[in-house]
Amino acid sequence: MSDKIHTKDFLALELLKANLPEMAVKAAAGYYHDFLSPLTFPDIQLANDLESAGTPAALALRQRHFRGEFDASKAEADEWAASADGRAAMAGLMPKGGEP
Repeated sequence: MSDKIHTKDFLALELLKANLPEMAVKAAAGYYHDFLSPLTFPDIQLANDLESAGTPAALALRQRHFRGEFDASKAEADEWAASADGRAAMAGLMPKGGEP
């Protein structure tokens, strides 16, 4: 994958190539993304949706997903960690007083 394209967009393009346009729209909106999704486990949802689609192309994408090909990049993880949501999540992991 190119570092110039967001992983949600890369997944959306691959879903379009696999003739899964409804899933592609969800992917482009971040539905399956590690940090953008409203879901607790978007990776499991992606695997389940690809399995439900059941086409050879969908099942091939599912295997690529299992290999981590559509995981958020380090840059995306860093961007999330610096965001208000990321900072709040990290603060919630730390005991009161901020020391581990």
